[in-house]
Amino acid sequence: MEEFYEAIEEKIKSSGYPKKIDGCSIYTEISDFIEDKENGSYLYLSKNHEDDIFEYKIDVMTDNFNLATLSITSNGQNYFIDFDA
Repeated sequence: MEEFYEAIEEKIKSSGYPKKIDGCSIYTEISDFIEDKENGSYLYLSKNHEDDIFEYKIDVMTDNFNLATLSITSNGQNYFIDFDA
């Protein structure tokens, strides 16, 4: 799992987002959100302690999920991460 967390962190960092990201925390937040969700695509908005807004596009399937994209708005800047690319 550590490799998965690091991949999340690297993708976000390569978008130019300047703040430190914890891939494990992101994974845990998404896992909590999708618990008991039916199969389908969902948009999930989250605001962190620094008032940055994270908008996740998540595809939920029977046995797993796919974090497709993440848009981050921070201090008037927008960062887009396509995890499927």
